[in-house]
This record gives sequence, structure tokens and C-alpha cells, in this order.
Amino acid sequence: MEWFIKAFIRASLLWFLAGITFGLAITMHPQWVIYRPAHAHMTTVGFLTMLVFGVGYQLLPRLFGHPLHSTGLAVAHLFLANIGLAALVTGFVFMPHNATTGMWTASTGGTLFTLGALFWVYNLWRTFDAADARVREREAGGGKPLPTIQ
Repeated sequence: MEWFIKAFIRASLLWFLAGITFGLAITMHPQWVIYRPAHAHMTTVGFLTMLVFGVGYQLLPRLFGHPLHSTGLAVAHLFLANIGLAALVTGFVFMPHNATTGMWTASTGGTLFTLGALFWVYNLWRTFDAADARVREREAGGGKPLPTIQ
């Protein structure tokens, strides 16, 4: 398994731990309910989405029988997604106290996260296109379809 795939899965576990801990703190201090958007993004985007990214990078190229289009894009995605989400969550924490700072921080973080997600879509799309082209080329030559990567 590539290091960046493990990094996505480890990041998802860290986001899960942070989100659950923050959720517990919110239940112990009900006035902290103003931080619910930060908690929700830590658990949903941080845990679930990072896990989907990591598992997607591991599983989808193998299902299509073709290597990932670009490891460099995947690594850039890893950093953009995590830095972006950290800024987004920080912005949500700031918003009740300083709306302008919170809005700009959250907007910047959301933009970085979105850019990373677009890298993921592009990278996998190119991987699938290359796999499809290889299958069409092989079938046009009268050969059998290629097996998936193990």
C-alpha cells in the first residue's frame, strides 16, 4: 500500500478521534453547542471523507486494472485536504467570536479542501480513462480483457 493511502486512512482516524473528543466536550459543556459545525465537519468530512479518499486510492485503480494516473496529485490532495479541513474547522470555531476572521478562515480552508477533492476526481477519472483505453485497444486486437491488478 502506498504511503499516501495509509496517510489518508491515518488522518481519517485522527479526525474521528478529534471529532468524538470534541463532541464529548460539547455534551459536557452545553454552551459549546455553538461549535457544532466544527464538530460535524471533523467527524463527517474528516473521518468519513478522508477514509473514502484513502480506500478509493487503494481499491479503485485495482478494480479497473490500471495504476493510478498521478501519485503527485494524490500527495498534493492529501496535504490540501487536511490543511484545508483544519482551516475550515478553525474558521467554524472562530465564527461565533469573530465572524470576519472565522468566515475568511473557513472559506480559505473550504477552498483548499475542494481543490484537493477536485484533484481526486481528476486523478481517478484519468486512471479510469486509461484503463478503458487499454481494454479497447486489447479487444480491438482480438485479445482477452486484462485481469485486475492484485
